[in-house]
Amino acid sequence: MDEEALHQLIRGCVKQDRKSQKLLYKAFYGFSMAICLRYAGNRDEAAEVMNQGFFKVLKNIDRYDKDRPFKAWLGKIMMNVSIDYYRANLKMSYTDDLEKAEHISNGDYTDKNLNYNDLLAMVQKLPQAYRTVFNLFAIDGYTHDEIAEMLNINAGTSKSNLFKARQKLKQMILDADINPDINYKIDYTSIVAINGSAIQPVFFNNGLRG
Repeated sequence: MDEEALHQLIRGCVKQDRKSQKLLYKAFYGFSMAICLRYAGNRDEAAEVMNQGFFKVLKNIDRYDKDRPFKAWLGKIMMNVSIDYYRANLKMSYTDDLEKAEHISNGDYTDKNLNYNDLLAMVQKLPQAYRTVFNLFAIDGYTHDEIAEMLNINAGTSKSNLFKARQKLKQMILDADINPDINYKIDYTSIVAINGSAIQPVFFNNGLRG
């Protein structure tokens, strides 16, 4: 979609034109679902979060600054809604591995060599607390201090949950190597607008961080 067509759709959405709203939803369904899938535990949860995100997008679209990239604005809303869902549905579990977490080296991280689909499927298997911190730090590029403020936890808890996420991912990789019958897959049946080329830039937009 070129810029003029996009801004025409946005103008229609500002006027609450239902056709424009539907076309905007369809155009950015795959992009938005890719973000929500990273934070959600399954496809249905991701779809619920994504629809909440689109509700906010359409409700606040008159505030969109046309001088900024629309995808960046939309993506930020989808991420924030995912975090809001986390806050509303989970009591953060505190862990006691802070000393270990402080001394993790980049070499301990096996997930850098995984392809997108494998890693996404494994990340979805993580407990929500670990999954959220892993996404925010390793993929979206936030610092532990920033994550602590976003999730209302302390930086030490963020580091600890990242450590736990890494350890669980490492164990999943080892288990899959030992037992080839273990297959981590995501059901994309209803994600009609998604494909590998559409997802990967979203997932690796800042690269995995150690």
